[in-house]
Amino acid sequence: MKNLLIVYYSYTGGTRQIAEAAAAAAQSEEDVKISLMRAADCEPADMLNADGYIFATPENLAAMAGVMKAFFDRCYYPLLGQIEGRPYAAMICAGSDGENARKQLERIATGWRLKKVIDTPIICTHAQTEEEILAPKTITETDKGQCSEIGATLAAGLAMGVF
Repeated sequence: MKNLLIVYYSYTGGTRQIAEAAAAAAQSEEDVKISLMRAADCEPADMLNADGYIFATPENLAAMAGVMKAFFDRCYYPLLGQIEGRPYAAMICAGSDGENARKQLERIATGWRLKKVIDTPIICTHAQTEEEILAPKTITETDKGQCSEIGATLAAGLAMGVF
């Protein structure tokens, strides 16, 4: 059995929704175990036990969320040279842009020499005011569908041995 690990951080619920959408779709593969884990709880051993990854983070102040960055900081060096070639995908939840968070996350994955198998979507909530930014988010069904496809694709690829 293959293992797909989905690591996420969410403060206002948007990123949690896209991570859950990916996890729900991935569940359709019987030969793949899905683990949905908050970034604060994920340790290097969890990463070593997985065959593929989905990373989901909000963009905060034009960067990857600090909690997600702390996860990468905690796991990067203990895993360096141990997870090379494993497949990954990423998802960014942003108020308007999301590009810098995408670039940061993808650079870290490149350093680990992970294999990006799907382009990283930026799910835009259009939150611009302080009130909108801090409010609980509701992700559209269309955007959740895009994230579901990512989960289904990673799980299917792991099950078939494509990755």
